[in-house]
Amino acid sequence: MTHGGEPVARRAARRLRGWGGVAAMGVACALTASLTLLPLAGDADGTAFPAAPSGPGVGTGIQVRADTCENPQASLRPSAVDGPSVAAIKERGKLIVGVDQSSYRWGFRNPETGTLEGFDITLAKAIAKDLLGDEDALVLRAVPTNQRIAALDSGKVDLVVRTMTINCKRIKQVAFSTAYFRAGQQVLAPKGSPITGHDETLKGKRVCTAEGSTAYEALEEKSFGAVIADEDDGTPADRDLLTVPNQLDCLARLQMGEVDAVVTDNALAAGQAAQDPAVELKGKPFTEEYYGVAAKLGNDDLVRRVNKVLEDYRKGAWQSAYGIWLEAGLGKAEPPLPLYR
Repeated sequence: MTHGGEPVARRAARRLRGWGGVAAMGVACALTASLTLLPLAGDADGTAFPAAPSGPGVGTGIQVRADTCENPQASLRPSAVDGPSVAAIKERGKLIVGVDQSSYRWGFRNPETGTLEGFDITLAKAIAKDLLGDEDALVLRAVPTNQRIAALDSGKVDLVVRTMTINCKRIKQVAFSTAYFRAGQQVLAPKGSPITGHDETLKGKRVCTAEGSTAYEALEEKSFGAVIADEDDGTPADRDLLTVPNQLDCLARLQMGEVDAVVTDNALAAGQAAQDPAVELKGKPFTEEYYGVAAKLGNDDLVRRVNKVLEDYRKGAWQSAYGIWLEAGLGKAEPPLPLYR
């Protein structure tokens, strides 16, 4: 197979040599990220639990209507009352959380220690500490971007803490906590690329996104002529090339010259730019999105308990974790205020 008269394998090898060990690291991480629901610590039976009755809420926030999607990040009011979902977790003695293991600074495996670290991992530990009195009473399972909802529906995980954007479509599929982070979609491309952002410079360019991500939905709505699924002449593009299970796979595609740009959350892209000095964020974020902790629909007592944890987490632990993992790439920030319904 050739591209522009040059064999693809030779072109990829040439690009890899030019990018050095960083590219190889990206490919290795991408292969690791393709693992589905891999138990990273401990074990559990993955039982799904029944819904809990709504209880009295506590805490502060902005009151919004529950029957509209004007504010999809509005969640149940916090409570420390144990319902059936929380009780089942306590009986098991382990909290099972779906996470990423390949997003630098969010959820990644430290090559020196072999342990999972990052902003989302720190939050998952705080939830386990509150529920079970021990941050290590935690089973972390790697979940690809496109299987986060399925993992909750099947009961393989109790929660997903994995840079999951709250939106109108997803609140019909899972139950979200209040927002714990604000992000936005942005373009990532090589430093020498003519691409300047989410604009006309994307026309005809091959853009990679993660399957089931808000990045793909944003490009579907306004692509500026970018190739995201089908070629302009109607010839089907390689969806395995342009839409991937895990977002980090896009970085590997970019490093090998198989795509021209990546669109993803700027918070994730900043971590990838830190991994690879040959790429950079282009333009400005063109959406505003909020990450939430996701639970199975109906597990209201667990959502309320997570919201109680987040109330305390925002008062100091959030800023501490942000300073360790994200501030160097994203600058100063504050946690988003909670919205309750």
